[in-house]
Amino acid sequence: MDFSSMPLWAIGAGIIGLLMAVFFARSVLKESPGNAKMQEISKAIQEGAMAYLNRQYRTLIPIVIIIFAVLFIFKGWPAALSFLVGAVASGVAGYVGMGITTRANARTTEAARTSLNKALGVSFRAGAVMGLSVAGLGLLGVAALFMAFGDAETINSFAFGASVIALFARIGGGIFTKAADVGADLVGKIEAGIPEDDPRNPAVIADNVGDNVGDTAGMGADLFESYAATAIAGMLIGFSVFGGHGVGEVLFLIIGVVGIISSIIACFFVRTGEKANPQRALNMGLWGTNILTALGSFAVVHLLLPATYTAANGIVITPNRAFLAILCGLTVNIIIGLITEYYTSNEKKPTQSIAKASETGAATNLITGLAVGMKSTALPVITICAATLCAFQAAGVFGIALAAMAMLSTAGIIVAIDSFGPVADNAGGIAEMAELDPSVRKTTDKLDSVGNTTAAVAKGFAIGSAAITALALFNAFAELADLKVIDILVPTTIVGLFIGAALPFLFSSLAMQAVGKAAFEMIEEVRRQFREIPGLMEGKAKADYAACVDISTKAAIRQMIAPGLLAVLTPVVVGFLLGKSAMGGMLAGGTFSGFLMAIFMANAGGAWDNAKKYIEAGHHGGKGTPAHAAAVIGDTVGDPFKDTAGPSLNALIKVMGTISLIIAPFLR
Repeated sequence: MDFSSMPLWAIGAGIIGLLMAVFFARSVLKESPGNAKMQEISKAIQEGAMAYLNRQYRTLIPIVIIIFAVLFIFKGWPAALSFLVGAVASGVAGYVGMGITTRANARTTEAARTSLNKALGVSFRAGAVMGLSVAGLGLLGVAALFMAFGDAETINSFAFGASVIALFARIGGGIFTKAADVGADLVGKIEAGIPEDDPRNPAVIADNVGDNVGDTAGMGADLFESYAATAIAGMLIGFSVFGGHGVGEVLFLIIGVVGIISSIIACFFVRTGEKANPQRALNMGLWGTNILTALGSFAVVHLLLPATYTAANGIVITPNRAFLAILCGLTVNIIIGLITEYYTSNEKKPTQSIAKASETGAATNLITGLAVGMKSTALPVITICAATLCAFQAAGVFGIALAAMAMLSTAGIIVAIDSFGPVADNAGGIAEMAELDPSVRKTTDKLDSVGNTTAAVAKGFAIGSAAITALALFNAFAELADLKVIDILVPTTIVGLFIGAALPFLFSSLAMQAVGKAAFEMIEEVRRQFREIPGLMEGKAKADYAACVDISTKAAIRQMIAPGLLAVLTPVVVGFLLGKSAMGGMLAGGTFSGFLMAIFMANAGGAWDNAKKYIEAGHHGGKGTPAHAAAVIGDTVGDPFKDTAGPSLNALIKVMGTISLIIAPFLR
């Protein structure tokens, strides 16, 4: 079979994904943006979000130029160009997604005045623009560069370019959103005693902007990076296992084709009734994508793979064995989502136990939340371990790579259901600030509640995919660096393990401190406005929203540099000073430690958030009670856990892996 033209299928599928993103964007923009007040609020959110994104990317330009120059000198122009394309494509995906979600918020609010299903449709289609842009640009970029240069090793810097942007997008976006959120909650809710999204709160617009820069641009960049890194790592492993160019490489591109087409089809499954739970509609999209991807992958492996192939290491690969490995990846999708939902949903016991603990104060709320987060790490680890062993038994390291690619091939729908959340959240804020009928806020709150759960599920997916991607990257590094074993009796390997295990803790500390510093500035500004603007608390004067947006923007850009450089430079220093064994140890230690920390932080933060919402729904006394005040404090601690440090660890794990592929040939 002629495999040389198959990357064109991937290029075509990537273009189809982008065209569908355009279709969904146009359908959203056709909807009414509501009255003048709603449009004014939406425009303020949009301008704040785009101003932040512009400043973030301007800050990253010198870093991108320096890395481009280094790659050009030491790796050649194809590697340097691939890096630049990866960075630009990630940035474009962020711009596209941010542009549509910040325009969809008022349109979702207006749709909520008509029906729940219409509001869900507008917000989900906006999220689908981001999701299909991420999957489409990722598949298109990898396939086009592979067609141009014909070598996966040459283009692995495409994933590195995406990693650099994702790392800073995750850190900067997380700092921005949590500085605003903490300022809005602590001063607005607790000190001033005003409701969430109250227009009197100076930080309210910055808070709404933050939802977009964190959960839309940040998550999009994160999964774009995972997508690119997984595809390229799989192609490198496929080249090695099959002894040259051919099916081992193109199979990963074709699985990407199956995944993006399945995501497009499943987007049309997302519909709900007025009294139905919107979560079920989103689950239909997720389950539909996984089922369609499984069916399509079964056909693909039987069409492309030989009936039996024995690799040089003795592993026997058959179509059915390859399909079993693919099923392992898709199963991880579902199980990680269910586990995350169990530990973070306010309908489940873990979160309700945190709400109950709030009755005795903030201390017991925090203790219970930490316990829930720690406990939540066990089942995901068991799931990843079982999937890894199963995939390896099926098809060796090639099977692990297939499992990772199958998991990431569904990124289009995952990013869509995640990006839907900020749109619904902003819609509720606009309904509150525009003083619409309470029934509108009730409708948007249904979507927002679901959005919190889908955001937690998406974070779980991102963490799980980061772990699987890291395993694929690790195996690709071992191939490129000719690393046969990692001997823990060798001192440099032990040193690498310790450095790798410690890095997520130091990185998380810097990220948490950054939120604390930025939040301090925000709190002082909100207090100043309440104190100095006459009539603000009475609703007779307008808050200076722009000042709070500016504070979050400047703080996020300033504070993201240190943890970002730590993540980029440490693997390079360890690799060149201590050698490939230490580098292997560092990758192992960083992956395991970072994976556990990320799950713990994301699930603890999500549970704290939903425990607060559970109380606000009327349980344990409801709003304004000591239990509610304790829950707000827990949520405030959990915010940088789930939206800054936790998600940023995904990028840390993967940036270590992508850098290792770049420097691997120099470490032999």
